[in-house]
Amino acid sequence: MTGQRGKREPRGFTDRELDIMSVLWREGSGTVTEVREALGEEVGYTTVLKMLQILEEKGAVSHEQEGRAYRYFPLVESVRAGGRALSRIVNKIFHGSAERLLATLVEDREFTAEEIERMRSILDRAERRGDEG
Repeated sequence: MTGQRGKREPRGFTDRELDIMSVLWREGSGTVTEVREALGEEVGYTTVLKMLQILEEKGAVSHEQEGRAYRYFPLVESVRAGGRALSRIVNKIFHGSAERLLATLVEDREFTAEEIERMRSILDRAERRGDEG
């Protein structure tokens, strides 16, 4: 793969960059045409191409030649990017309070018993970590 520049982490993604990264994370890779079609909106070919070039400059994607086109691959894991974005949201919107974020996420939503059990398990693990420290 060309375009890979070490392991530096991109600072953050714009909304459009995140849309494109989401396609690459879901599909594993994509050409400009494939990404454009997956976006399902009226987005120009050159717009998608430019965004992929910007993402490559940021170190978030790389490409390989595939016939006459380039196939783009994500270099940043979605969970890692999501964790950074969520940390920014917690700090900027919820003033550092994960409790306020959790309340916002679960209020006025319905969950299955299995989902609630999985969430309890996550909170139990967090509580055990707190007891150890």
